[in-house]
Amino acid sequence: MEKVMRLATEKGVVIFTKSSCCLCYAVNILFQEVGVYPVIHEIDKDPEGKEMEKAITKLGCNVPVPAVFIGGKLVGSTNEVMSLHLSGSLVPLLRPYQI
Repeated sequence: MEKVMRLATEKGVVIFTKSSCCLCYAVNILFQEVGVYPVIHEIDKDPEGKEMEKAITKLGCNVPVPAVFIGGKLVGSTNEVMSLHLSGSLVPLLRPYQI
């Protein structure tokens, strides 16, 4: 869990993904469309990926990827991000990290 938290706080917006995950790609593109370029960590390419996946689940993410952190705090996965976006709450959260 320590590695996940360290990586999650290294930049303002961090997404843990898997290279073959289409929903991960969609969340990343959504963020780019609003001017935010998150740090992406592909856990399937990390030797500690299985442990990271377990840690993300323990932190409260229903599915391990995509796991979105904004300002070092777990926002959630695709459902949570899309709910925030549709309610108009996502962009204000991302505003400090827009380019």
